[in-house]
Amino acid sequence: MKKGLYFLGLFLLMYSCSVKKPPVFLKVDDIKLISYASDTIRLNANAYFENPNDVGGKISTDEIKVIINGVEVAQVLAEDFKVPARKDFTIPLLVNIPSKNIFANKKDIFLGGLINSIITNKVKVQFKGNLRYTVFGFQKEFLVDKTEEIKIKF
Repeated sequence: MKKGLYFLGLFLLMYSCSVKKPPVFLKVDDIKLISYASDTIRLNANAYFENPNDVGGKISTDEIKVIINGVEVAQVLAEDFKVPARKDFTIPLLVNIPSKNIFANKKDIFLGGLINSIITNKVKVQFKGNLRYTVFGFQKEFLVDKTEEIKIKF
């Protein structure tokens, strides 16, 4: 009898703390040029989520590529983000782009885009890839594909 009560209590505890559904990916927004120097360009964006679960988890940002004016120049590299339980949260996506990557890839295509960007003071920035949510062996991927024109000031 006691074993049955222990089993029932353990079952109810596990059921009440289960992952009912994955966090809700809302959007990627607020793409900004933080700084630029002769050797590095720094960008920032925010990924917005809502977590309806009683448990957290982790979100990995390693598979997001940064494309500027149609040329892949960098990848978002960050530590895994710990997801808070029952909360809206934002993941900062920070990118350091070495200037040599901009000029080394597809020079003819990018230089035309760069000249156009200097004239219009705008750059087309795209974040493309997957965010991976992991909790208790359960995985869910969220597709990120956000393009935005940002103003640059020289």
